[in-house]
Amino acid sequence: MNDDKPIPLDPAQNARLLRLATYASVATASLLIAGKLAAALLTGSISVLASLVDSMMDVAASIINLLAVHYSLQPPDREHRFGHGKAEPLAGLVQAAFIAGSAVFLILNAVDRLMHPKPLAGEWVGIGVLLFAIVATLLLLAFQHHVIRRTQSTAIRADALHYATDLLTNGATIVALGLTMLGWPLTDPLFAIGIALYIVYSAGQIGYESIQLLMDHELPPEVHARIKEIARATPLARGIHDVRTRRSGQTYFVQLHLMLDDQMPLVEAHRIADEVEAAIKAEFPNADVLIHEDPASEPPPQPLPG
Repeated sequence: MNDDKPIPLDPAQNARLLRLATYASVATASLLIAGKLAAALLTGSISVLASLVDSMMDVAASIINLLAVHYSLQPPDREHRFGHGKAEPLAGLVQAAFIAGSAVFLILNAVDRLMHPKPLAGEWVGIGVLLFAIVATLLLLAFQHHVIRRTQSTAIRADALHYATDLLTNGATIVALGLTMLGWPLTDPLFAIGIALYIVYSAGQIGYESIQLLMDHELPPEVHARIKEIARATPLARGIHDVRTRRSGQTYFVQLHLMLDDQMPLVEAHRIADEVEAAIKAEFPNADVLIHEDPASEPPPQPLPG
């Protein structure tokens, strides 16, 4: 499924999907913690412990997501005229820190196990719990990607990255337990270190995307191009320039200059600008559009580099 091509929905539908995704995430992670805790206690496996810690970080991050999404969906107020959407990338940064912290914890425990090996027990119990965790995670990821495609939510995307790494950690842990049963006990802590390094990589991805949104990165190229196409399609428009876009939560902010005939009355120019705004909002219902009317004889400014 391609998450880079959003399917525009009514903002109310987006809000409902976001809330459902956060509730499903918290419920799934809580269920997995209970199972993995039992498996870790029964087996004594450091790689099962790694998977358990990863799930505990998922719960903490999912709760942060739930709160952030709830706050980001609040309408603009007197102190936050542009809304509260940046709560989502802020939550993404917090999640990245949680993930990185869990990775450090896992590496320290794995190194200790390498230096002080311990026998495992009840490996089949651990394998059974982890297989259940894989099935539950796949179901959650399917729903999360459905939500991401429609909302392009940074918070839900970050949460989905958690659970995508869970699939890897669970699979790697099953392999480690199997190899331990075959007489390779050092594979357990070694796999845990590998899992931790992958978790650090995932944290870097989440942090990078969150920072880009906080720094008002432009909307995806296909969305930016479509906005230009809509504006240029207006019959009386002589051109457009200085198109600027950014995203905050579920809101697209769009600014552009619309070039019109020099002698056009202000009332008519305003009417045409309203038509362009309505056309953009018809395709992107979550857009906040600001249009400045320019005389066609005025040369547009030089485009920004890059």
